[in-house]
Amino acid sequence: MTIELSDELIELERAAWAEQQENGLTVETAARVQAAITAHAEATEQSRYDVEMELKRVVRHPDPDTD
Repeated sequence: MTIELSDELIELERAAWAEQQENGLTVETAARVQAAITAHAEATEQSRYDVEMELKRVVRHPDPDTD
């Protein structure tokens, strides 16, 4: 099963990941990403866990053949 991710969701996670790498992740950013993951999973009828896992994979370990 392919996990579908929106561009908005990917951008939110990229912002959170950048903050994490700078040791500056805020509660607000983390909460915004988590809320977006939950909303996206519900809207697309996908597992929240699977959405979050795929989102982190795409942002943190991008496929060199894409993008």
